[in-house]
Amino acid sequence: MNQLLKTETVDSLRVQVYQTRQAMGAAAGRDVAAKILVLLAQQDIVRMIFAAAPSQNELLDYLVSAPGIDWSRIDVFHMDEYVGLPENAPQRFALFLRHKLFDRVAPRNVYLIDGSASDADAACEAYTKLLQQAPIDIVCLGIGENGHIAFNDPPVADFNDSNVIKRVALDAMCRQQQVNDGCFPAFDAVPKEALTLTIPTLMAGHHLFCVVPGKTKTEAVYQVLNGPITTACPASILRTHPVCTLYVDTDSYGWEQGGKEER
Repeated sequence: MNQLLKTETVDSLRVQVYQTRQAMGAAAGRDVAAKILVLLAQQDIVRMIFAAAPSQNELLDYLVSAPGIDWSRIDVFHMDEYVGLPENAPQRFALFLRHKLFDRVAPRNVYLIDGSASDADAACEAYTKLLQQAPIDIVCLGIGENGHIAFNDPPVADFNDSNVIKRVALDAMCRQQQVNDGCFPAFDAVPKEALTLTIPTLMAGHHLFCVVPGKTKTEAVYQVLNGPITTACPASILRTHPVCTLYVDTDSYGWEQGGKEER
């Protein structure tokens, strides 16, 4: 039983609501794995971008054990990284994805953003060249409490950004989320800056799979589905992507036991 409670389409965005976080993550994992297999049957190499966040745990766990995927034909990227953390800092997104997925499946190439580099502009330039070598087939992403995708917080989000990746200041709500997620012990411990793929870079992916569990995301999901398409809620742009599915659980969708709560 997949515990799918509801499907809807908002503009071009497909939405699937699941009873539990586990069912949501497994469903997203099945869909991503199925798309990988289709693409591998059609082309030599598949290129994927991943988000690094606890919200992605169930999806990543599913992909580790998904049968039939030839990871030796898959190149992987990630979408953001803190600036200034030591290379071995446990909060680094590169390490998160290595532990959760990359080291467990051995992709063809693992391309990591170097947030510890002394020259952030050079790090952005190097990653830009890697991303521009060929189209991105699949993007697995989440949505932040402030509606961000990657680290495109409302103050820095730009739907027409000319950059592929850029250095940004993190807003207070975004930094507090990192504490709420258990990644940092206190607000002041969260870095103030990060390198992030821009919104046009993420939207250029051919197939987007967006996984968003939890009560802390309810307001962001509501704005994505019901508010205007605006950088005040950067993830609202997902409604314009031709092939994007949003996976939510009852908590993030705002569904109380026994029915949909009034919102």
